[in-house]
Amino acid sequence: MRSIRVVILGDELLTGAGDPKGLGWLGRVQARLPQGDDVAFFPLAKIAETTSDLLERWRTEALPRFSPESENYLVVALSSEDVRSGTTISRSRLNLASLLDDAIREGVQVFVVGPTPTGQKDFDAEVEHLNAGFADVVKRRQLRFVDCFNPLKDHEGWVDEVENHPRRLPGQVGYGLIAWLVLNRGWFEWLGLTETDQS
Repeated sequence: MRSIRVVILGDELLTGAGDPKGLGWLGRVQARLPQGDDVAFFPLAKIAETTSDLLERWRTEALPRFSPESENYLVVALSSEDVRSGTTISRSRLNLASLLDDAIREGVQVFVVGPTPTGQKDFDAEVEHLNAGFADVVKRRQLRFVDCFNPLKDHEGWVDEVENHPRRLPGQVGYGLIAWLVLNRGWFEWLGLTETDQS
């Protein structure tokens, strides 16, 4: 039996905040995992997570949760907080690059989920540039990157939910959309697993 540890670093979207079912995208993704293998998930959420926070928490919080006896996987769920905090795109790119390079050196398999749109036009214009920068950093390292921004920015179900939430969080539809994107961008191939038949 394989022993798999998956640590997920990200913001409050990892907690399913705003989802009436309380599953979020991560719970929906976990529900698709096959039974039989020993797969342990360690979601580490932090509100208002910047790439500087991620880089620091990777070492202090994520790395200690891995085991030399397990196959170790890291999901980096990026947010748009760098735009809000005034971090330059070059600094954001450098922070992400440093995290990814460090994880690779540690022998950890990495999967990156990009930031989501907020439905605020001016703000999202900045997030679009940030998202493109993140995607470039990830692809240069030949890692998997899930672009959530472009598929969701004009999606009616997504926009309707975030525009009607006081903190611009998705609901049941939005989290389902993120989960679908993750599941269909190489999730199972990355883990070396086969999707559970949900029919």
